[in-house]
Amino acid sequence: MDKKEILDRINQMNQNTMMEWMDIRFIDFTGDMLIAEMTVNEKVHQPYGLLHGGASAALAETVGSVLSAIQFPGSDHGAVGTNLNIYHLKSARDGKVIAKGSFIRKGKGQHVVKIDIFDEQDNHISHAILTNQIINRTKKYQK
Repeated sequence: MDKKEILDRINQMNQNTMMEWMDIRFIDFTGDMLIAEMTVNEKVHQPYGLLHGGASAALAETVGSVLSAIQFPGSDHGAVGTNLNIYHLKSARDGKVIAKGSFIRKGKGQHVVKIDIFDEQDNHISHAILTNQIINRTKKYQK
């Protein structure tokens, strides 16, 4: 599958999800790096008209989880986030923010991904580290 097909496929996965509602769109993929953008508007603002930290966290976890998950094309394996640490460095009010995710560690059972979020002027908005557990999506889990 080429890059355009991969981006189309993962953008289609956003339909009818929180990611679609938040206007998160994947725009580039290199194999070990995934980039997405999100529009900053009233849907993702907190009461002071600034980008909500939870929206930045959702963007970071989305990019990091999808980067891990697409390492297993055509298999029964996927990835779920198990820990997210995020630092909010600067505020944003409007425009777009760009999230760039890349691997710190890419193990067999666990991935660690760093995600940096920038505004359109290249100001560093947030820095996040996400740990993903690699799972077998067909396995039945019991309580």
